Amino acid sequence: MEITKLIDEGLFDEEAQKEQFAIDVLTGLCAKPKRLSAKYFYDDAGSEIFQQITQHVDYYPTRTEFEILDAIKNDIPKVIGEEEIDIIELGAGDCHKSKLILDGFLNAGCKVNFYPIDISEQAMILLQDNIASHPNLTVHGVVAEYFDGLRLVRKKSSNKQLVLFLGSNIGNFDRVQNQGFLRRLWMSLNAGDFALLGFDLKKDVGVLTAAYNDSSELTKAFNLNLLTRINRELGGNFDIEKFQHFGVYSPILGAMESYVLATETQEVYISELKRSFHFEAFEPIHLEFSFKFLKSDIEYICQKSGFTPLNTLPILRNILWIHSGR
Repeated sequence: MEITKLIDEGLFDEEAQKEQFAIDVLTGLCAKPKRLSAKYFYDDAGSEIFQQITQHVDYYPTRTEFEILDAIKNDIPKVIGEEEIDIIELGAGDCHKSKLILDGFLNAGCKVNFYPIDISEQAMILLQDNIASHPNLTVHGVVAEYFDGLRLVRKKSSNKQLVLFLGSNIGNFDRVQNQGFLRRLWMSLNAGDFALLGFDLKKDVGVLTAAYNDSSELTKAFNLNLLTRINRELGGNFDIEKFQHFGVYSPILGAMESYVLATETQEVYISELKRSFHFEAFEPIHLEFSFKFLKSDIEYICQKSGFTPLNTLPILRNILWIHSGR
């Protein structure tokens, strides 16, 4: 498998990435309440922990989405009707689910150019174990932010494209941000291109709470790894033992919220920022939203961002098939 890091394209500058990380940490820890961006979860260690989370019995989204994709994988090529296609996955992870989509196209005799895009190079290494070689399949891994990677792929291809954004990752954006993200994605597509998105529907709060507070404490390790990353990359001195994970569902927002809480009053110094940050006992750092949706929410988001639901495939539980409305 070919792996492209966009540093070769002048788009992935590691020093600039580190500087942006430092700025975002400074901004977040100076905010009230304190916050850190969820996009920084996914260093190599974070990506590996997240793959373990997706396989845990308490974490239903991956298992459910896998069942849905397995049910419709052979119908998707019939709808698109191409002999060759580029499949682009935003936030590819280990490609456990997207492999089903690839298999559907390959079983139909279609030539597939697969471009998994992820900010973690470790994720690219992990996915190689899940994708078997096939004469009609070429894989080009891209280590980049979503739209930088998408822009690179579009420069190299003139085929019809199917963009995958799975894992209910759209739920990491709030109601305004997800419309902005989807509008930007819509503007990146040509007429006749397709997108396949995963939306997690609202459900029993007990199921939600268990999924984001798993019994093996993998989510705890995942969230606290962000503090470890700050220590390693920015010279922080977070004492990980003095912070705890907390995940809770907000029925007003319609979202799971993830936090780490300081368990005692303390000062944390970050050498790259040349300053300390004060924490009161049980003061939270907000890390992530995971919004859940009604079907009416999904229809509204599609309408506002330019996409049109494709009615030739069913809307099944947690996933919606949509295409460019241009």
